[in-house]
Amino acid sequence: LPSLTTEEERKHGVEQLVKRQKYIIDLASSMAQKFIFNGKHKTALPAALHALHFSTQVYGSSSVQLVPAYLLLAEACIGAGNLQQASNYLSQAQWIVLRTPDCSGAFQHRLHRGFGLLYVTDGNFDQALYHLAKDIYFASSTFGLKSVEVSGGYFLMANVFFRQNKMDIADSLYAELKPSKQKQFRS
Repeated sequence: LPSLTTEEERKHGVEQLVKRQKYIIDLASSMAQKFIFNGKHKTALPAALHALHFSTQVYGSSSVQLVPAYLLLAEACIGAGNLQQASNYLSQAQWIVLRTPDCSGAFQHRLHRGFGLLYVTDGNFDQALYHLAKDIYFASSTFGLKSVEVSGGYFLMANVFFRQNKMDIADSLYAELKPSKQKQFRS
């Protein structure tokens, strides 16, 4: 028999559903990030897709809360060698960021980091440097000049100059890294 529920019970049920969906978003995102960190980019794709799916259900199709899932998908696609699909995901994230006037610097830093990685992988070093510079700007204004996020941007930018055989610039950027953080990036 169908149970007749009160408005309060329905509201509680919806709250519980959203709570479970947010848990799945966090779990899927952390699993995707773990796979990416371990170099298993293709394995990360289903988890990142689930994060995007549930984020869309919880927050809507144009919410800034979808940006982290799009960035995970882009990073997984870059690592898997699917640069066109990565570009599509980054463009989706960029569209949301551009439509969100009060978008946080953290999202913008991660978006430009994603574009920087895409262009480095594609060999377009000028565009990579442009986006990595914006990455460093947003990371430093959000997290501070001596943050790990800023150091990561310097490291990636230094690698681009190294690949361009501009050793003096690369060395000056590597020098921006603290000695304790240099060990972290060498591995």
